[in-house]
Amino acid sequence: MKTLAQSITAKAGSTHQGSINTQWYLYLIENKLGQLYTGITTEPKRRIAQHRGELKGGAKALKGKSPLVFRAVFEVANKSEASKLEYAVKKMSRLQKDNIINKGQLNELPCIKSQFDV
Repeated sequence: MKTLAQSITAKAGSTHQGSINTQWYLYLIENKLGQLYTGITTEPKRRIAQHRGELKGGAKALKGKSPLVFRAVFEVANKSEASKLEYAVKKMSRLQKDNIINKGQLNELPCIKSQFDV
């Protein structure tokens, strides 16, 4: 049985980020200053467009720091795992993050960035 929020979202014709069958992604974005930003989303292309200011809703930390490019995107099992990985990656040093990017792997997850290059 659907929750009230799921029913409302379904009627609106959009995907609810908390729904059970939604695919989650962890991403690392590099800005023009060479800084890395880590986040999670259900739609990487939409999210980077938001961060770039093309759509409403980007992170304040990235405002005015375009161009922004994906350095890594990883498909994650669910929102809980995505949140845990995001927390872990945000605590890592720059060297550790660069190693993830260079290896194209986070734990056992392969990088799938090429699917989302925009």
